[in-house]
Amino acid sequence: MRAARFHAAHDIRIENVPAPAVRPGTVAIDVAWCGICGTDVHEYLEGPIFVPAANSPHPLTHEAPPVTLGHEFSGVVAELGEGVEGLSVGESVVVEPYVVCDDCLPCKAGNYHLCTRIGVIGLAGHGGGLSERVVVESRWVHPVGDIPLDQAALIEPLAVAYHAVQRSGATPESTALVAGAGPVGLLLAAVLKGIGVTTIVSEISAARLAQAADIADHVLNPTDDAVADRVRELTGGSGVDIGFECAGVNDVLDTVLDAVRPAGVVVNVSIWGSRASVDMQKIVLKEIDLRGTFAYVNSHKDVISLVQEGRIDLAPFITSQIGLSDVVSKGLTTLIEDNESSIKILVSPTM
Repeated sequence: MRAARFHAAHDIRIENVPAPAVRPGTVAIDVAWCGICGTDVHEYLEGPIFVPAANSPHPLTHEAPPVTLGHEFSGVVAELGEGVEGLSVGESVVVEPYVVCDDCLPCKAGNYHLCTRIGVIGLAGHGGGLSERVVVESRWVHPVGDIPLDQAALIEPLAVAYHAVQRSGATPESTALVAGAGPVGLLLAAVLKGIGVTTIVSEISAARLAQAADIADHVLNPTDDAVADRVRELTGGSGVDIGFECAGVNDVLDTVLDAVRPAGVVVNVSIWGSRASVDMQKIVLKEIDLRGTFAYVNSHKDVISLVQEGRIDLAPFITSQIGLSDVVSKGLTTLIEDNESSIKILVSPTM
């Protein structure tokens, strides 16, 4: 079968590899669509990062480059391994792409997304969605019913946004600021609106602001507005209940700390490329609750329900669909050169 294989930075090759065999307790899935994540872009430009180094195989998968990429994917169940129940051949599904040890303290506490040896399918090994077929443990497979398979490929990044909202404690009565309207920021705004939260989005890119305007109640451009002041105007002078930092930029974090009300919550969503500088005085004097969020845990069923109920429409987030052979030229390169107007590029292994 064909697969997009990471060998090194700037070296991703479409290769023919053996199709994986189903094993007891696993499910074979014919991949329909796989999204290109910002993580994949960083691996291409600067990797290996989450991909194991050539001389240091992942402790759970025992794999090192080349590895097959792709962790945001949907597909159809092709074969069931011995002992698998609750799934059927031909069923549309998505995958929670984890490899965990089940033995460390976080795993035993149910926080498997914080596993001390965590790996991600499509980065650490065990195949990936940028291929024609994957085989995964049945525990990670989630049926999506009649959700179109191209939209279903966005369930994984939507789960990231959903978990961030869970971490915030948001309720329909809350007000929220999303600072940074990249793909996760836009999906985060969609989740907030889907559960009834009054949502403000701040972003400097005109293209992303236009996308956010279709989702949020208010959009602000920091080059035109003093964001924290405008947020207070929009919230009767108090500030928002919750701020989400989605840019990984110190100035943005400072703005979010300014924009939340006293005793508000700030959730850091972004993965920072360098050490952050935090104004602790703002946190202390306003008693701000600063929280981290990472990936998702037990989130997929709720996320799938939100989409099935029509509370979130994923179709507008798909900006293009390409074939596997074009994953570098029309996928990664496009996201590198035009990351403002491209939200989610989907790849079909069969096109």
